[in-house]
Amino acid sequence: MQDSNNIPTGNTVTIILAGFQWLFFIFVNVVVVPVSIGQAFHLPLSIVSLSIERAFIYTGIACLLQATVGHRLPLMEGPAGLWWGVILSLAASTESAGQSLQTLGGSIGIGIILSGIFIILWGVLGLGWVFRRIFTPSVTATFYFLLAVQLTQLFFKGMIGLDNSPIISVDVALLSLGIVTLVLTLNMWGRGLISNFAPLIGIIVGWIAFSILFPRYSTPFSLATPTSWLLLFPWGTPTLNFGFIVIIVLIGFISITNTYVTLEGAEKLFHTPISPKQYKYSFVITGFSTIVAGIFGLVPYGPYTSSLGFLRTTRILSRKPFFIGAGLFMLLGAIPALGQLLASLPLSMGDAVLFTAYLQLFGLALDSVKSLAFSYKHIYRIAVPVLLGLSLMAVPAPAFSTIPAYIRPLLQNGLVVGIILAMLLEHSIRWEQKK
Repeated sequence: MQDSNNIPTGNTVTIILAGFQWLFFIFVNVVVVPVSIGQAFHLPLSIVSLSIERAFIYTGIACLLQATVGHRLPLMEGPAGLWWGVILSLAASTESAGQSLQTLGGSIGIGIILSGIFIILWGVLGLGWVFRRIFTPSVTATFYFLLAVQLTQLFFKGMIGLDNSPIISVDVALLSLGIVTLVLTLNMWGRGLISNFAPLIGIIVGWIAFSILFPRYSTPFSLATPTSWLLLFPWGTPTLNFGFIVIIVLIGFISITNTYVTLEGAEKLFHTPISPKQYKYSFVITGFSTIVAGIFGLVPYGPYTSSLGFLRTTRILSRKPFFIGAGLFMLLGAIPALGQLLASLPLSMGDAVLFTAYLQLFGLALDSVKSLAFSYKHIYRIAVPVLLGLSLMAVPAPAFSTIPAYIRPLLQNGLVVGIILAMLLEHSIRWEQKK
């Protein structure tokens, strides 16, 4: 794939600044994941610290592998949100049932490795055409709609201070909304590079303003001395619990849809066809990264669909800044002092900037359905899966305690239920006959 961009060719300073913009984007998306997993499994601080370093280093490696060997596009490859949510859900339900978290962790590790092998085989056998038939515009639009809502909800909670408090922090919320307004204003009305670097400007302004206005909230993240890098399966000794393993492998299959939808969206964004070879190599890299995640106690990897929103916001499509951002992110893991410095970034400010980037996913959803004609009958193919998925997202997690544990993680995930329902409706009803 040829590098395409709208930044001045050879402008080294501009490319470096764009690289730092990618660095912040990757960092804010990744830093919370190993911490939350460590809390869910009650892991010691030394192992959490090791997981953070591993996540930083391997995320950088995975991004570079995809951009050079896999799909060869500037799309972030990181801990997948679908996997993250399911693992946290399984840990919460297992603990509430009084069962062993170590047994769960060991079974998850085995399940993740099997899922990685399955994803590699899927790529090697060239089965990407299956999703080309399954993912019609209405199914793709459902995915984008629900993903946009799921992610913006997550970051909105961080913006208003609910990450660290059960109540809204009004002062933090006002500053976050101010940063959102700043980024959107620069992006919509700024000219040239000011518009391109709106997210980076928002992060810097937010970081400075937060440090000045709320020094009491500024608690820099501190990494403990990690344990040995040779530690394998930190979530628990490998265990064959077939119930847990089946759930994890099923999630691995569903996660394949994320790769397809992301690359399909990239095809429209870059105005370049994605070849079968790119799909094949992308699946192989994702599968390999998933196996690595299972062995070293990381949330399995996948291409970030939200990268499309980030690229639509910045309109910098070159791979060069992406390489710089991924390389710098690896350094954060290799040099803990650098990680500690960037970890002092207030996550509420990072959430505010990501909130603006993920709004673009809504545009991707609209792009997917604009070619479809809807009548009062046809609207159900979108309305039913989207609104049911949103309804499930609104149900508090404890309310699912009456649901059997082996299907609870699936029903709790409105995104997964919505996608499955959209596929069933799309391919079981002849909508073209519903005039």
